[in-house]
Amino acid sequence: MCGGIIAENHRSTVQMKIWKSRTRMAGGREVDLHIMGSRKKITTNIFVSLVCFGLVMGRVAAQQLPPTQTPYFQYGKGLEITAPDSLFQMNIRFRMQNRFAFYTPLADKFGIEEIEARVRRLRLRLDGFVYSPRLTYVIQLSFTRGDMDYDVTQFPNIIRDAFVRYQVTDRFSLGVGQTKLPGNRQRVNSSGDLQLPDRSIVNATFNIDRDFGIQAYFIENVYVLRGAISTGEGRNVLSTDAGLAYTLRGEFLPFGHFTNGGDYFEADLMREPSPKLSIGFSYSYNNNTLRTGGQLGHYLHEGRDLKTVMADFLLKYNGLSISSEYINRQTPDPLTFSPQGEVRYIRAGQGENYQVGYLMPSDFELVGRYSRLVPMPEIRQFERDVREFTLGLNKYVKGHRVKLQTDITLQQQESFLDGKDSRRQLITRFQIEVGI
Repeated sequence: MCGGIIAENHRSTVQMKIWKSRTRMAGGREVDLHIMGSRKKITTNIFVSLVCFGLVMGRVAAQQLPPTQTPYFQYGKGLEITAPDSLFQMNIRFRMQNRFAFYTPLADKFGIEEIEARVRRLRLRLDGFVYSPRLTYVIQLSFTRGDMDYDVTQFPNIIRDAFVRYQVTDRFSLGVGQTKLPGNRQRVNSSGDLQLPDRSIVNATFNIDRDFGIQAYFIENVYVLRGAISTGEGRNVLSTDAGLAYTLRGEFLPFGHFTNGGDYFEADLMREPSPKLSIGFSYSYNNNTLRTGGQLGHYLHEGRDLKTVMADFLLKYNGLSISSEYINRQTPDPLTFSPQGEVRYIRAGQGENYQVGYLMPSDFELVGRYSRLVPMPEIRQFERDVREFTLGLNKYVKGHRVKLQTDITLQQQESFLDGKDSRRQLITRFQIEVGI
């Protein structure tokens, strides 16, 4: 039975009747193939062992308790286990995305140049409460190479979320640990709740991802505020200097809240009966960051201060969803140099993303997206002006939990070096997602 369980779901949905607020967490090197295989095997063994351990311990505990003290199991948003005294609850969920992608350069010789065939994401998620529904936790683990940032960290960076939150009042909560920062909306959305197989190139370049620190959440009618003070160095860093990251996000929902938290999953699966609108703004200041993307990327040769401004918009009504994002990242001096003259730089600049989708009564959805990425002048000798035009088709079998997705993208990369080294290519992707 243990061999049939695989990993992860999307955002933190803790079932608490008294919780009325809608706060949310919201250059490769050659390596020995034998070592890589061993590490993959170790990672797989860790994953299987965790699942098996949880099931075995649950079974043993149930066998040792009298009939009146048997833990209560139910299936809703995952497999839910509640202690007989109601002092502990755990939801077990998993998610996997299997993908094929084909890259076809638009050059003199037309043909597929690269094929991507892999498990894009494989995750296991545990969430619930301890002692009181006000004291909640979320643990999320990842098990694929790309999801572990292996090419950057060179070790299995399995832990994505390990966060504890206390609901101080119905409107205010505090949390500590590692999780997503309150950045741009598309990044805070779960990767399992997207209208296309992946997020935009703007998000991929400028998002502030996850970090370890303290977060606060406050909601007042149609206003939502979130803030965080964190290390500024990203996931699973052993230590850092005195430079920290400070993030603040505000949201305004003039027509009231979305059905079932629909402002934090893409596509209008709830088919909102009246228009719902959310306008968000985020600001992040990362003092003396040591990585090319702040909380992400390769390590710089010197620390740099980083400012990121993010604004987003979302409208949903009767199956129609329209969203957009703008992100601007700046630093006084993006270039850093090693004693040998090697250059590493902050990926600074600006980007814009526009996305629209319509969900038909048959649960098929048509999606279109336009994205543009413009690097700041100081790094244009290394980066290009990138535009993407994407058309996608989805079939929702069980909402975002079970769905089929395909899209085709025309990508244009324009060089700033007198038009040299410009590129155009077609990217076609097919993806199936299964989870609970």
